[in-house]
Amino acid sequence: MISAQLVKELRDKTGAGMMDCKKALEATNGNFEEAITWLREKGIAKAEKKASRIAAEGVCAYKIEGNKAVVFELNSETDFVAKNENFQNLVSQIADVLINSNATNTEEALEVEVNGQKINDLIVNATATIGEKITLRRVSAYEKNDNEVFGAYSHMQGKIVSLAVLEGDNEEVAKDVCMHVAAMNPQYLREDQVDQDVIEKEKEILTQEALNEGKPEKIVEKIVSGRIKKYLKDICLEDQLFVKNQDQTVLQYVQANNSKIIDFIRLEVGEGIEKKCC
Repeated sequence: MISAQLVKELRDKTGAGMMDCKKALEATNGNFEEAITWLREKGIAKAEKKASRIAAEGVCAYKIEGNKAVVFELNSETDFVAKNENFQNLVSQIADVLINSNATNTEEALEVEVNGQKINDLIVNATATIGEKITLRRVSAYEKNDNEVFGAYSHMQGKIVSLAVLEGDNEEVAKDVCMHVAAMNPQYLREDQVDQDVIEKEKEILTQEALNEGKPEKIVEKIVSGRIKKYLKDICLEDQLFVKNQDQTVLQYVQANNSKIIDFIRLEVGEGIEKKCC
C-alpha cells in the first residue's frame, strides 16, 4: 500500500503531479529513488527543472455562467506556447473548473480538484508535457445580483481581459465599459477609493517637479492641487473621458443609459513580472 505521505514527498521532490507520483511508486513497489528515476524516464520530472524559469507570456481569460464570473491569468515562458492547442485546452479546462468552484483567489484555485487531481497537478503535468514553465496567477471571482449585468472583453486573443459588473440590464453598456477599461487602464472606480498614501506620494512627486521647474514656492501648493485633480481624473474610471465619446465621462455615459458601475477588473499578460532582457 502506497501511503499518501510518500506520494506527497515524491511530488515535493520532483514537482510531478500527485497521480503520476502514485503511479511511479506503484510501478517501483514503493522505492522512492527508483520512483524518481521512473518519473525522469517518463519525462514527468522535467517540471522541477523549469520551476526557476520566468513565465511572463500566456493569456488572460474569463468565464461567465449565470450570476458568477471568474477571471484569471495563465502564464507560459513564450508567446508561441501560449498559442499551443494543449495550452489553450488547459485554459479552457481551468475556466470550466473554476466557474463551478468556490475559489476566490489563486491559492484556493490551485487546490480545486478535477477528476481526482488538483489544478496545481494539472499545471505541473502540463509543464512537463508542453516543455515550458506554466503558472496560474491573479484568480478572481465575481457574483452579481439578478438586477445587475456582467460585461466582458478580450483584446488581442487574451493579452488583455476586462470584466465589469453594472447595475441595470444593459449588456451593451457593460461591454462598452469593458472596452474602455481595456484601452485606458483605470486603477480605481472613483476618487474616494484611492488610498490617501497614494495621493500623498503623488503630491510629493508633483511638488518636487514644480520646484524643479522653477515655480515660485508660494504658488507651488496651488499648482500641485490642480495637478492632483488631473491625476485623479486620469486614474479613476468614472472620471475618465469615455473612449468612444470624448465629450462625456464614463460616469455620464453609464448614467445616461440608466446604469451604474459596481466593480471592474483589468488583467494584462505579464503585469508585475520582471522579464529577462536577453
